Amino acid sequence: MPREIPRMSRVRRRELIRTGRRYGDAATAVRFHIVAELAAERSRNEVARRLSVSVSTVVKIADRYVEMGVAGLFDQRSANGPTKVDEAFLNELRAILVQTPPAFGWIRPTWTRELLCKEMQSRNFPSVSVCTMGRALHSIGARLGRAKPIVLCPWPAEEREKRLKQLRRLASRSSVDEPVYFEDEVDIDFNPRIGRDWVLPGGRRFVVTPGQNQKHYIAGALNAKTRRLFWVEHPTKNSVLFCKLLWLLVRSHRRARRIHLILDNYIIHKSGYTQRVLDALGERVCLHFLPPYCPDDNRIERVWLDLHDNVTRNHQCPTFFELAGNVAGFLDGYDAGKTESSAAKSQLKKAA
Repeated sequence: MPREIPRMSRVRRRELIRTGRRYGDAATAVRFHIVAELAAERSRNEVARRLSVSVSTVVKIADRYVEMGVAGLFDQRSANGPTKVDEAFLNELRAILVQTPPAFGWIRPTWTRELLCKEMQSRNFPSVSVCTMGRALHSIGARLGRAKPIVLCPWPAEEREKRLKQLRRLASRSSVDEPVYFEDEVDIDFNPRIGRDWVLPGGRRFVVTPGQNQKHYIAGALNAKTRRLFWVEHPTKNSVLFCKLLWLLVRSHRRARRIHLILDNYIIHKSGYTQRVLDALGERVCLHFLPPYCPDDNRIERVWLDLHDNVTRNHQCPTFFELAGNVAGFLDGYDAGKTESSAAKSQLKKAA
C-alpha cells in the first residue's frame, strides 16, 4: 500500500499540479497530480482510475514522495550519465539504413533491430538493447517498408532523361484539340492479391482463394490534364484489347485533330494488327513510347495501384462476377463521363 501522504489544502494541491505542468513533461505532470489526488484523501484505486494509470504506479509515486519530497517526483534518470542515443548515434543510424547489411559484411539481406545493435556497436557506439534501438528507429521516422522490385533501363542515363523530358512537355501541352493520354493494361485475377491489413494482437487474416483462377484484362487511358479515364476489357491480353481502346478514344474525341498516347513498349502496342488499325485511323492517333522499364513515368500506373489497393487485394468476392462489378465501379469513379464506362462495365460482367 502507498505510504500515507498528509492531507493538503485545496490551494496547496492546485499549486502542486501547476508545478508539475510547468515542468513541460507529461509524465512528470502526472506524478505531481497523483500526489495531489492522494493528498485529497482519495484511495489508490480511485486515483489510478481518475488518472488512467496503474495502481502500482500510484504506490511507487507515493513512496518516492514520502522518501524524497517534491524532488522524488522529477525524472530520476538525470543521474544516469550521458544518454547513449544522442544525435551522433541517430545520424549514424540514418547513414546505415541507406544501405543493406551485405554492404557492411553481413550475410543477412535485411535489417533487424538486433543486427542494427551489433552494427552500431562495431562502430564504437555504446551497446544498446533491442527496445532502445526500436525507440531510436521511431525517433528518426524509420519504418518497416516493403521492397519494390525494379528492372534497370538499358538506355544511357542522358538518353533516358532526354526522352522523359520530351514526354513530360508533351503531357503538359494536352488540350481539347490534341489530348494526351497515359495508356497501360492491367490484369484482373479472381485469385486475390495478398497484402497487409490491420489485425488484433495474435490475430491473422485469412483469404480464401479459388480452386481455379480466372483472369480478365483491362486497357485504360488517363488524360494527362483532366484525369478522365477511358477503359475497355477483353478476355485476353492481345492487340484486340489495345485497339478496342484506340477506337473508343477516337469515337469520344471526334473533334480532336490528333490523340497522343504515352505508353510502354509492350508487344501488343507494336504488332502488325495494331499497325493496321493505326493506318486505318490515319493520323488521328499518335503513339509516344516510354524508355524501357520506366513504369513510374506512366501516370496511369497509379490508377492500377489504387485499383488493387481498393478492390482486388485480399478481396472476399465469392464469384468473379461480383469482383468484376467492383472493379468496374471503381474505374467509373475515375471517369468523369461515365457513359462509355457503364457500357464496358456491363460487358465485363457479361464476360464473367
